[in-house]
Amino acid sequence: MSGHSKWSKVKHFKGAVDAKRSKLFTKLTKELTVAARMGGGDPGGNPRLRLAIQNARGNSMPGDTIQRAIARGAGGSDTATFEEVVYEGYGPTGVAVVIEALTDNRNRTAATIRHAFGKHNGSLGGSNSVQFMFERKGQFLIPKAGLDENTLTEYALEAGAEDLDAEGDEFAITCPVEAFRAVGEYLEAKGVKVRSAGLVRVAQNPTTLDDKEQAQKVLDFLDALEDEDDVQKVFTNFEISDKVLAELGG
Repeated sequence: MSGHSKWSKVKHFKGAVDAKRSKLFTKLTKELTVAARMGGGDPGGNPRLRLAIQNARGNSMPGDTIQRAIARGAGGSDTATFEEVVYEGYGPTGVAVVIEALTDNRNRTAATIRHAFGKHNGSLGGSNSVQFMFERKGQFLIPKAGLDENTLTEYALEAGAEDLDAEGDEFAITCPVEAFRAVGEYLEAKGVKVRSAGLVRVAQNPTTLDDKEQAQKVLDFLDALEDEDDVQKVFTNFEISDKVLAELGG
């Protein structure tokens, strides 16, 4: 198993989500509330809620904050109606971008996404304009602390995963969508602490940016997208060369 994507390395360098703790908690809270509203407040019978709780805990969200979000969703005190929307298009330098949003106002979200694309010299596309370039996978992000890579690689293979990537202070395990639940249960049984897990979009043919100015433009664009509260996840098909990453200070 060998890693090939440098997106996680870029994420560590930029801190695009994790360094913005309040923004991250907003997104996690929204997912908890929506999951509880759709499937009830019992994680035992609601896989989406169970996963949302795991991700919230993995990102150090306080327990009382998690419970309040679940109560709002399960109890119906939050009257907003959220829907899942996918946007896609090309960012600066022509990189492909897919955005997953959770919104209670589709017009507002579409306007902010369109503005971000325009401001950064990108172009918002129609349905499946770039999604065909990505493949759906399951992914588990695991802190490296106290873990042996060889042992984790063995676990990943036994569980049915496809790839183990070591980047920054995390391991990223990738698996087929149909194996997502089994891999998660296997890691849990082995006592492996997962920081976050979910379905991701992996670029089938990543493009490498070998120019510092171009790379910075793309990173600034992604920062702008991820700064929007309605945006839950952003996927792209670019990698940054080691040379440029070093120039940027990563």
